[in-house]
Amino acid sequence: MAELALAAPRVRPRPGRDERLMGGALALVALYLIVTLLAPLLLMLAKSVQDRDGAWVGLANFSAYFGNPALSGAIGNSLWVSALSTLIVIALAFGYAYALHRSRIPFRGFFRLVALLPLLAPSLLPAIALVYLFGNQGALKGWLFGESIYGPIGIVIGSVFWTFPHALLILGAALATADARLYEASDSLGASRWRTFTTVTLSGARYGLIGAAFVVFTLIITDFGVPKVIGGPFNMLATDIYKQVVGQQNFQMGAVVSLLLLLPALLAFLVERWAQRRQVAGLSSRAVPYRPKPRRSRDLVALALAVAVAAMILGILGMAAFASLAKLWPYDLGLSLRHYDFSAADGGSWASYGNSLRLALYTALFGSLVVFVGAYLVEKSRVARPLRTAVHLLALIPMAVPGMVLGLAYIFFFNARGNPLNFLYGGMALLVLATIAHFYTVSHLTALTALKQLDPEFEAVSAALKTPFYRTFWRVTMPLCLPAILDIAMYLFINAMTTVSAVVFLYSPDTALASVAVLNMDDAGDTAPAAAMAMLIVVTCAGAKLLHLSLSRWLLHRTQAWRR
Repeated sequence: MAELALAAPRVRPRPGRDERLMGGALALVALYLIVTLLAPLLLMLAKSVQDRDGAWVGLANFSAYFGNPALSGAIGNSLWVSALSTLIVIALAFGYAYALHRSRIPFRGFFRLVALLPLLAPSLLPAIALVYLFGNQGALKGWLFGESIYGPIGIVIGSVFWTFPHALLILGAALATADARLYEASDSLGASRWRTFTTVTLSGARYGLIGAAFVVFTLIITDFGVPKVIGGPFNMLATDIYKQVVGQQNFQMGAVVSLLLLLPALLAFLVERWAQRRQVAGLSSRAVPYRPKPRRSRDLVALALAVAVAAMILGILGMAAFASLAKLWPYDLGLSLRHYDFSAADGGSWASYGNSLRLALYTALFGSLVVFVGAYLVEKSRVARPLRTAVHLLALIPMAVPGMVLGLAYIFFFNARGNPLNFLYGGMALLVLATIAHFYTVSHLTALTALKQLDPEFEAVSAALKTPFYRTFWRVTMPLCLPAILDIAMYLFINAMTTVSAVVFLYSPDTALASVAVLNMDDAGDTAPAAAMAMLIVVTCAGAKLLHLSLSRWLLHRTQAWRR
């Protein structure tokens, strides 16, 4: 009998109901990411080696692009402008973060709040404000010593403004924690302050610096708003895509430029991920939190830097606000709300603002649901490991895909003949799908971080008690991760309100957005109404953030009293 038992084939247990449901849900998430991300990008890759009729031409489009100096020069322009802007941003952001976390300056909460304000504005806003400050009729046009703001100078200043908070968040996290024992050892060994700074402070933040540099470089080289408004004749890769697609209807050449723009963004993403992994475990369990001691000279320099940077940020925002209220710049500076009558402007309307609100709300609602469910299935389910790995890798792709590249890929895919999803083209649903896909990675990683903090025993106990996984998900997992879900919703809402590049190719007359209206009004010469619409976006995002804070506090009080 023992021999028969050993010889009998082993029968694998049939998957239970929970496993089948999880596997099916995971397959749906994978299909969603394939349709909204992978398939459009692969089709765009195919379009770059085809002619206008769809015939295979190999690398002929690439040869034509590089053979035209006016076009290929945009590559060099994009690289050096992005590199210069990145150096300036990293230097300013590191100094600002150092002032907030390693000095004893007063009003640190105020300075942190001001530094994050550019996150609420579309990238078009600083460019418009710079026109009013340093343009041909600018208030400070003599400050540039005869140089024009329309070109690389304006692009660099505008890019520094809107990417500064991104670098500050990364560098602030790198400098917020430090081991006081390292500084005590440095003092005991008689090291100079400069030696301590270079060997302890910089060494501890080096991976944060690398990560911040590549994140900022990616944001700048793929940005469309700043160079479009203030770039003048200075070509950049992002504006080249727009000119090829909108100006010349040359979609194949637009695909070529998109692939070229994808390469530095992909490289920057890989380096940033490497730096983020190396940054882990900067503190040991025996570390002593570092508390900076008052030092007059250091604190005065840090305060001066913080005041200067905060003044520049408030100055640009204030200029945009004043431009939206001035009756007729620069001849009649009386205040009026007439520029907020968008019906009188060419290219803008209150309907576009309403569309942006709808887009932001839909993106926050459906995006949070899709992202969190997908992250839950990747992290907490134990079915189809290869499929879970594939979903996770697909979720990381959007971080390396510029918005304009994704938008152009959506044109190729959703407007293709025979695609059953063609009915989505030109509608609000497609804008929602594009926006969720564009900002999927950060939301996915945020959800994963929250889920990793939950003990796996929750799922084990649930399975032992024969409780369906969806009930555990609804009654336990979601309430515990509520703060992260609210943060994801707020992140998606703000980015949906401010994005330009991901939707500039996809809107129709019925779904025009506020951020695109800013671009169209500026193109039509209605700069003051464009500034008004940009400020309306800022005020809306600020109001949403305040509502988010209040709602978060109320919901957490109602659902997570156990934390207290």
